Amino acid sequence: MEQRKRIVSGMRPTGKLHLGHYLGVLTNWVNLQDEFDCFFFVADWHALTTKFDKTEDLKQNTIDVVLDWLAAGIDPDKAVIYAQSHVPEIAELHVYLSMITPQNWVERDPTLKDLAKMVRSADDDNKPSVSYGLLGYPVLMAADIMMFNVDYVPVGIDQVAHIEIARDIARRFNHLYNVELFKEAVPKLTKIPLLKGLDGQKMGKSFHNDIKISDDEQTTAKKIMQAITDRSRARKDDPGHPDKCEVAFSYWEAFGEPDIIEVVKAECMAGKRGCVDCKKQLACLVNEKLRPLRERRKYYENNLDEVHKIINEGSQKARVEAAKVLAQVKDAIRMF
Repeated sequence: MEQRKRIVSGMRPTGKLHLGHYLGVLTNWVNLQDEFDCFFFVADWHALTTKFDKTEDLKQNTIDVVLDWLAAGIDPDKAVIYAQSHVPEIAELHVYLSMITPQNWVERDPTLKDLAKMVRSADDDNKPSVSYGLLGYPVLMAADIMMFNVDYVPVGIDQVAHIEIARDIARRFNHLYNVELFKEAVPKLTKIPLLKGLDGQKMGKSFHNDIKISDDEQTTAKKIMQAITDRSRARKDDPGHPDKCEVAFSYWEAFGEPDIIEVVKAECMAGKRGCVDCKKQLACLVNEKLRPLRERRKYYENNLDEVHKIINEGSQKARVEAAKVLAQVKDAIRMF
């Protein structure tokens, strides 16, 4: 029987996840776990690269991320769910990889550039304050990928460049130590749908324009009623323009069945569907779609011991696999 290919992917624990995460990432992960050996991790070390002084919510954020994963359908019997910091082998591999990675490789990484801008903008003195840990972010990311010698990393087209440094480091390691140990992980392109925030901007917690997986039905309905629609429409019976409906119609497209979407579109264009009534109906649809997720999340919220067990057991599984690769790494380098 042919061995299944491996995939790794992770998320920084920044709080409860929203519908952009669900549609853009988690639905894809749920499908992948039936086809690949999947390693999904909470990137709590990566969180420290920019939030090292704001760790009061780190533990709870880690739990919330896993709760949302489980709610979305990530199955611990199919995928390995682990906390990055619970697999110290990743840190050791990071040390070895940092020794062979040229400085200019790190500095050109687009992920690092974006994070550095974030740190600078948040700095009280408005001075650059890129830490040693942040500078090493691309190498730690490479260690995350190489630790399990995965075949693919699921990313959107705009993130392909982020995987290249891991491929470069894997190639360099193999060349320097005359081995064929590391695979060069290939980006597995994912068409990530853009679900805008309620105000038409990018959906994000910091913008206060998101709908969270964990929001209750009343909160979700209230938020959807705030969603931007067709700004050019003055009266209820004016012909609408679904293509100009900045937020609400895109939610119909994301959550509705094709026949329902066509009805909504036709009624809108004919002036037979007012925006208020449309959003009320949309709220019912979104809540209906999210009900199974929220029921699963509520179960795990009430059984946190089970969540801790999933993380701990997943981390142990990850350590077993990581130890195999790390032993080969140390042998290749000829460590004592």
